[in-house]
Amino acid sequence: MANFIRRKQYTDKLLAYKDKDLIKVVTGLRRSGKSTLLEMFRTELQNQGVPQNQMVSLNFEEFELRRFLNDLDGLYAHIIEQLDLSMPCYVFLDEVQNVNDFERLVDGLFVKPNVDVYITGSNAHLLSSELATLLSGRYIELSILPFSFKEYLTARNIETGKKYLNYEPLFFDYVNETSLPKGVALRESGFDKIYEYLEVIRNTIIEKDITQRHQINDKRAFDNITKFVASSIGSPLSPGNISKTLKQDGQSTHNTTVEKYLECLVTSFVFYKVNRFDLKGRKQLATQEKYYLVDPGLLNVLVGKERTTDRGHLLENVVYLELLRRGYKIWTGTSRNSEVDFVCKTPTGDIEYYQVAWQMNNKKTIEREFSALENIKDNYPKFLLTTDGFTQDRKGVKHLNVFSWLLDITE
Repeated sequence: MANFIRRKQYTDKLLAYKDKDLIKVVTGLRRSGKSTLLEMFRTELQNQGVPQNQMVSLNFEEFELRRFLNDLDGLYAHIIEQLDLSMPCYVFLDEVQNVNDFERLVDGLFVKPNVDVYITGSNAHLLSSELATLLSGRYIELSILPFSFKEYLTARNIETGKKYLNYEPLFFDYVNETSLPKGVALRESGFDKIYEYLEVIRNTIIEKDITQRHQINDKRAFDNITKFVASSIGSPLSPGNISKTLKQDGQSTHNTTVEKYLECLVTSFVFYKVNRFDLKGRKQLATQEKYYLVDPGLLNVLVGKERTTDRGHLLENVVYLELLRRGYKIWTGTSRNSEVDFVCKTPTGDIEYYQVAWQMNNKKTIEREFSALENIKDNYPKFLLTTDGFTQDRKGVKHLNVFSWLLDITE
């Protein structure tokens, strides 16, 4: 069922860049929907009347294509001979990082008249560093995330426009199961099947995308760091304090090793790193970043079934990913006596502030969450997102029900 969710925000973006003189690079976690997105886009092209001999689509995870992984000339010829180059042509290269010297192939296709190139990859560092060097200024990156809460409910055929529906139990399904499209399709087979699926993805990412590619030999240290970061969603972390914590558990891992492992996890899209922003000095700070997980369901296999992340941090994680989907640049705000969860720059360049809390169930919580935003003395929009059914604005801070915000339900 999940395969039929039309991911409009992504297909629209690809359509907007169609035939523009740019390579389209689609990045994201394995199984987050990159191949399906290209499939949807090809269907759009067919609906627009583009015939088969103007399209070539190759997935370099497929066994049959292994002969081309070290044969650029053969691969280039294989692609070109299938196309009618007198017309606009479209080339789709899936998981292109598996091809040695892939950037030279992409460049060769890109400079050919009438060829529009679309590539996907599961490693940000690979695509940004090697491509950036060769193709500087000639590509646009579209980063894809797993299903949003709205897409997840749509995949389950649940209506998303009802303001007074009790979304809380559905939210717990969303964070406890998975937001990965194929995992959502497995939910009718039971949680065990989802868990097995997540195990396979975890193992593939750790083995293929990280430990092999980056020659990580100390797998125990790497696993412990992954587990520690997953258990600390939304908490400020630094390589130093992770190293210190591991030392207390009898494992000695140097700061620089921790830093390297964190970078590997971020470039493989398992975690997203959020820098701190000094609200008073109006500048980015270089320490104590926060990390958010690409799919809260992965906690089941990264931390284990005894996952302990509290529901407030899980909600914060989901809000972070939604802000990312909406095209925001995001920092976490800090000042001498308070913290704001998210300081954002919108796609139009405006500033917005977001505070996330599970529930406003006592005076202390109400005071803490509102005052964090009220202490910021500027006129930019400030939002407090909670699960409360009854919301009340205060001193310019807009208090919203988080489920209505996630699902875009207006009054």
